[in-house]
Amino acid sequence: MTINVDRPVRLEAALADDIPVPVVLTGDGALKTAYRPRIVGVGTATSAVAYSQREVLDAFRITDPRIRSVFANSAIDRRHLTLPEPDSDGVRTPEPQGDLLDKHKAMATEMGAEALRACLKRAGAELSDLRHLCCVSSTGFLTPGLSALMIRELGIDRHCSRSDIVGMGCNAGLNALNVVAGWSAAHPGELAVVLCAEACSAAYAMDSSMRTAVVNSLFGDGAGAVALRSGPDDEASGAAEGPALLKFASCIIPDAIGAMRYDWDRDLDRFSFYLDPQIPYVVGAHAEIVVDRLLQDTGLRRSDIRHWLVHSGGKKVIDAVVVNLGLTRHDLRHTVGVLRDYGNVSSGSFLFSYERLLDEQVTRTGDYGVLMTMGPGSTLETALVQW
Repeated sequence: MTINVDRPVRLEAALADDIPVPVVLTGDGALKTAYRPRIVGVGTATSAVAYSQREVLDAFRITDPRIRSVFANSAIDRRHLTLPEPDSDGVRTPEPQGDLLDKHKAMATEMGAEALRACLKRAGAELSDLRHLCCVSSTGFLTPGLSALMIRELGIDRHCSRSDIVGMGCNAGLNALNVVAGWSAAHPGELAVVLCAEACSAAYAMDSSMRTAVVNSLFGDGAGAVALRSGPDDEASGAAEGPALLKFASCIIPDAIGAMRYDWDRDLDRFSFYLDPQIPYVVGAHAEIVVDRLLQDTGLRRSDIRHWLVHSGGKKVIDAVVVNLGLTRHDLRHTVGVLRDYGNVSSGSFLFSYERLLDEQVTRTGDYGVLMTMGPGSTLETALVQW
């Protein structure tokens, strides 16, 4: 395959071919061979204690039937949470913002380390093989970032390059994957990991309002890690367990920028998360737009996609995606299962679904898949992959 480098080249189209493609580097204009990045490992982790929806309600002593119905109709059986310990009277006192930040730091580091180790084990790699670490989180703010803490905690080579994506929300896992895929293509043979660590217990408000109930009924603690590598050996051998990343597409909805957001709660003196009740329908209405953009110029139709891995944003979100994309509940079985067993674990949710797909061992060479996340902005992110 010959490319005239005097003309612009669409990288996603070039990466879809089996032949490595030279790209022009910025700066001195030197050519360097790029290969399509491939997912070579995944791992997940949660906090230690799981609660049923009824147990959460009882822990907060919530008796309002309207709020209890929100929990009961969430399609969630259990979630992992780290709640404040009850006092001598059995009351769980809301934690101040400073304590919540400490909780985020401790939990994100602990869960992140477990997910990263599991990911590397599945990839057949060691910590010493890691060359780039990108950490994603929206449930707390850290400086230095989580990537620096992980390098110190696990004894990763201090020369490992790193990046942190903070505050983008549930869609951020695919934003990070997009960026790190570019790093991987530019560094063939070197291992990169995206780590999404979300301590949602550190963003938990405790009051009896309906606004809080919607959030409190949904989120759980979890971390997911995904490893990428590009290079001729991975492509030629066909032995890699995961798919190649072919293309990404995004869609932001500026008119809904406030539909998912953090606000400062002056009554509780802390941050609280807001979800507009209409957000499932807003997301659903734009799902078709972004998927059609993703498949544009690929020659693929939606019916050619065998595997759909969608963020477990909530029951109504999943239903809206199913209806607007003409999918079945079976198509989104992994998403539904993750929501049932873990709730919404924010940016790492799609990695929990991907792990379940791998465990099924149903993927075949040549299969196409679509990854989809959604979150504040309001934003939808997608990726096209092929095994």
